[in-house]
Amino acid sequence: MLKRISYLLLFCAFTITTSAQKIPSKKKILKTLRLTNQYFMNKWPDAGKSIFTNIERPSNIWTRAVYYEGLIALYSIDKQKAYYDYALQWGEKHKWGLRGGVKTRNADNQCCGQTYIDMYLIDNKQHPERVKDIKASIDSMMVTKKVDDWNWIDALQMAMPVFVKLGNLYNDTTYFSRMYEMYAFTKYKHGGMGLYNQAEKLWWRDKDFVPPYKEPNSDDCYWSRGNGWVVAALAKTLEALPKTDPHYNEYFQDFKDMCAALLPLQRADGYWNVSLNDPNNFGGKEVSGTSLFIYGFAWGINNGILDKQTYKSSITKAWNAMCKEAVHPDGKLGYVQGTGKEPKDGQPVSYTSTPDFEDYGLGCFLLAGTEISKLK
Repeated sequence: MLKRISYLLLFCAFTITTSAQKIPSKKKILKTLRLTNQYFMNKWPDAGKSIFTNIERPSNIWTRAVYYEGLIALYSIDKQKAYYDYALQWGEKHKWGLRGGVKTRNADNQCCGQTYIDMYLIDNKQHPERVKDIKASIDSMMVTKKVDDWNWIDALQMAMPVFVKLGNLYNDTTYFSRMYEMYAFTKYKHGGMGLYNQAEKLWWRDKDFVPPYKEPNSDDCYWSRGNGWVVAALAKTLEALPKTDPHYNEYFQDFKDMCAALLPLQRADGYWNVSLNDPNNFGGKEVSGTSLFIYGFAWGINNGILDKQTYKSSITKAWNAMCKEAVHPDGKLGYVQGTGKEPKDGQPVSYTSTPDFEDYGLGCFLLAGTEISKLK
């Protein structure tokens, strides 16, 4: 209780100091988004080129798929042919396929399906090959009774929007039903007690972090980007899911509760710690989690779910801080934590550091900026 009170006091002080700031104009936001996106397109002109880190991976893995989520969002407000062509090239070079093939049950491998479906819809359903494999993959899961595949919370963002998109595309609510069964297993059962702490309204990344695991300050470990993935998953699900769905209200409440819990945890400089409750465990600025949170906040305001007066100053402070402190003159993003599953992974995180994958951090940033540009 004392911890929550102290966070609230800090947030009140933070709100006072940020009230004079303003969200930049849409024109200025677009300029930043174009700059950061062009940096990446220039660096990766071949959208099908494999990614080499410790091993070689195909470029339709989840990290790149998240980037394309951001690119399609940007394209929705800035219809440059180069953006469409870059997404088309990516899909065609992978033959609209999935890493692991159509039998994969791994949400990371299915994340590319979000963009495949979007590209199918952009072209008025003229190219069924774009959705053939992602539909086959999800359908192969649905003929079984297994619902425990999403044993890490990142999976919710990678796969839930795919289920919703397919349900709408084929007017088939069984996709919605199976999505809920899998979501509920993650929320209530994984790790023995579920990965969602219904008291704190935050998620443990996977079973390894369910108590008795503790951070160095003896608090629970809530990883920033992991919770960011859930915020994004819920926003995208609510955006597309019919309000008549029997579980719509549960997703709605989880989204609102998470945003309310995250708001007072924001740092004075506008970012969120990589360890939400422990500022001393690899404390520092971090862009990917911060971007996902303010993407959710902005989406919530734009869709009448969150109160503008309550959340706008938080968005303003975070966005302005990232644009000023994280965006390099050439468009590279600093302060992006590399891949992993907890605060100590993907370190160090600094202005000059380059994460093992540069794509997903940019995808998160593009999602945030695109949604913020819609704020009235």
